[in-house]
Amino acid sequence: MSEISSAIKALCEEKNLDYKAVIEAVELALAAAYRKDYGERNQNIKVKFDPESGKSKVFDVKTVVENLPAEEEAEMLKNLYNPEPTPRENFQERYNQRVDEENNEESEEEKEKFNPKTNIQLKEAMILKMGAKVGDELKLDLAIPESYGRMAAQTAKQVIIQKIREMERDMILAEFKDKEHEVVSGVVQRREGRFVFVDLGKAIGLMPMEEQVRTERYEAGDRVKVYIKEVREGHKGPEIILSRRSEEILKKVFYLEIPEIANGLVEIKAVAREAGSRSKVAIWTDEENVDPVGSCVGQRGSRVQTIISELGGEKIDIIEYNENPVKFIANSLAPAKVLSIELNEEENKASVKVASDKLSLAIGKAGQNVRLAARLTGWKIDIIEALEDGEEVKVIGSDEDGVPEIINEEILTTNNIKEGAEESIVENKEENKKEAKEEK
Repeated sequence: MSEISSAIKALCEEKNLDYKAVIEAVELALAAAYRKDYGERNQNIKVKFDPESGKSKVFDVKTVVENLPAEEEAEMLKNLYNPEPTPRENFQERYNQRVDEENNEESEEEKEKFNPKTNIQLKEAMILKMGAKVGDELKLDLAIPESYGRMAAQTAKQVIIQKIREMERDMILAEFKDKEHEVVSGVVQRREGRFVFVDLGKAIGLMPMEEQVRTERYEAGDRVKVYIKEVREGHKGPEIILSRRSEEILKKVFYLEIPEIANGLVEIKAVAREAGSRSKVAIWTDEENVDPVGSCVGQRGSRVQTIISELGGEKIDIIEYNENPVKFIANSLAPAKVLSIELNEEENKASVKVASDKLSLAIGKAGQNVRLAARLTGWKIDIIEALEDGEEVKVIGSDEDGVPEIINEEILTTNNIKEGAEESIVENKEENKKEAKEEK
């Protein structure tokens, strides 16, 4: 094995690149170098490189096309030998033009027209090769130079570097595009302003502020599970947008920590999450001998505690799913006990009556319990207080988007709802409206 071949294989192993693709990059670089020092106008230069011997062959490659009509041929010859002067271009434009020529990326219109650089008329091809036919590819041998000039070598170096970077970008983009909307593990690399950069192994992912959990601190070296929200092409390469707020992270942790969910005995039906604070998970099973809630909680809460630790202390309510919406809504408002539930299917609304002493539990701190229950069940939920004298007072209602909102401010204070409920519901109203619209 030659030194050149060994160096190329070492490069491929280091950067996980395809060997043939790197050889093609070297051939493009040699073609660009040859064109720089020895090329002539309208030559379509291609190079065949042998990494074992380190030698190369240079060709002018033409495709045989039909003979042009006399008028078109005269016009072509006129443009060929008396080209119109072109304005001086800047370096970047010339560089981009050279790259386009190397890649031979021509539009369909250009391919339909006769191009003296890549095409040769049948009558001319017949002189060079007996029996040439339209569509044949002619490879005309060119003299192999003993050495290249400094500028040509610099051009070759730039082409190789550019091609290797393009291959790395394409490889990363393809690999992580397949993992889009999945949960992966990574290591926090650094924080820059409002952004956290996470090392995913072959690439660095970006977690913006709006996808971070406010209660979490991301320190360099911390291992975290992240949700790949989007993979897109950026100016400097692929951009991998990550999230820690996604409900998919919660589902993934359940799959990893609870064998009954991993093997399909227990199914996650719905998830409602306020990242860093509280989540509700609806689970279900059709196996009579399996307790879905007990399976997730574990002995003395061992399984659910592991999940809570993985999510940085986020509280988790495990709810048993029921096809009967009345029972499902009642379960979702746990730990509060409800007196009755009336459904309005036309408006997709549920009116839930609770006793005065259970009102604070039903609403939850800052209205969180009823808000999560509404998102978990997909029903708009009104909370109605049933007083001892038989009267009923609506305390929490749902707006047109299904987001819980305050109806009776006086009841909130007289029933000793925890401080901050009114303020937090108002603060979170717009954010929850946006989430409700996105879910729809």
